[in-house]
Amino acid sequence: MSEETPGFDEKPEVPADGTPDDAAEPKAAASSEEEAAAPAGDSAAAQNAGQETALLAQLDQARTALGERTADLQRLQAEYQNYRRRVERDRIAVKEIAVASLLTELLPTLDDIGRAREHGELVGGFKSVAESLETAAAKMGLQQFGKEGEPFDPTIHEALMHSYAPDVTETTCVAILQPGYRIGERTIRPARVAVAEPQPGAAPAAKSESADGDAPSDKDTDAPEKG
Repeated sequence: MSEETPGFDEKPEVPADGTPDDAAEPKAAASSEEEAAAPAGDSAAAQNAGQETALLAQLDQARTALGERTADLQRLQAEYQNYRRRVERDRIAVKEIAVASLLTELLPTLDDIGRAREHGELVGGFKSVAESLETAAAKMGLQQFGKEGEPFDPTIHEALMHSYAPDVTETTCVAILQPGYRIGERTIRPARVAVAEPQPGAAPAAKSESADGDAPSDKDTDAPEKG
């Protein structure tokens, strides 16, 4: 049997640096956790930055798409408004053409009514029918024009007879052979008229006479001198 030295207990072996193994292990673990936490935090920040960039890119794309769709909608609205105006204009034009065609067919009848009125033959039931027809035509926009004494206008008058007259100063309608008709600003038949122009040489002659009348004669000039 070996003898134990009294007063000495066995102690665990201590490393050369004087740090026990149990104390070194927690420090090493903490250091590794710190090293692992640092890359993890950087990775999360980078991931968040990437997500933010992606969201901004998507937002820009959405704004661009919204602007394009808004421009398309505005263009479609403008085209639709132009289409509506064009359709309304065409509808009015077609209506005016139809009304003008109908009233043009009635013009000979209206001429007969006018001649009957001039000769005093518009009496009885015929008078009532004629006046009803004229009233209906007027409601549809038919207007009669052409009067004696008005200046000749080639855009609304058609000259069938021509003469000279000393009492006119311009080409004048002296007789209405057939009245003209219009619908609004549209002439469906010009007034057929007889026109008269100033007598050739009448104006210069009148001017010469006026000049001679105003100028004193030699006799009148000499009279005071003789007196």
